[in-house]
Amino acid sequence: MIYYVEDDTNIRDLALYALEQSGLEAQGFAEAESFFAAVHQRVPNLVLLDIMLPGMDGMDVLRKLRNCPETSAIPVMMLTAKGTEYDKVKGLDSGADDYLVKPFGMMELVSRCRALLRRSSSLHSEEPDRQLVGGPITLSEATRKATAGDAELALTAKEFDLLRTLMENGTIVMSRERLLEKVWDMDFLGETRTVDVHVQTLRRKLCDALPGSERLIRTVRGVGYTFDGKSWED
Repeated sequence: MIYYVEDDTNIRDLALYALEQSGLEAQGFAEAESFFAAVHQRVPNLVLLDIMLPGMDGMDVLRKLRNCPETSAIPVMMLTAKGTEYDKVKGLDSGADDYLVKPFGMMELVSRCRALLRRSSSLHSEEPDRQLVGGPITLSEATRKATAGDAELALTAKEFDLLRTLMENGTIVMSRERLLEKVWDMDFLGETRTVDVHVQTLRRKLCDALPGSERLIRTVRGVGYTFDGKSWED
């Protein structure tokens, strides 16, 4: 089930129609109160969330979802007319897993929703724990936890997947397009700026947890990013 909180009736109805025509069950809400009442009855698999809402705005809704144990792991995509880099970073820092700027294409919306649902489903599959270690960074795939030194990192699902992908590939340069494919599971030409915004927020969280660890994620100008755990020992 997908819940979409959007006060613009035309946009909400069009998005719900596109999702349902693609075989996805979806329900819309005009404001936060009715949305949380529905969440209390049935926890959704994915939340689509506008920022500018009457009463409680989208950012406050997102923070409330993340602070509740029953809803903290639900993937959330922000769908908003605000498209500046600051707005994207604010949404991602607040715990959003993806960010789509209006006006958006319905095919792109459906594709991104499917990608988030696939990622969320894979988190619940029972697999042996595998840990990745690079310098002071340790990731546990089973628990979806990451630490920098002794500090646990408060990462969103996409930030965790991004860090894991970079660590798995080490010093191999990962292009933005390749990261979109691996982390966002996109099967269309996406906006590579999404990768840059997530790298910025990930670096900030690394720095806050362990100053200097943000430099482990290196930018290869004009190409993409690498992870160099060995540089921590130099």
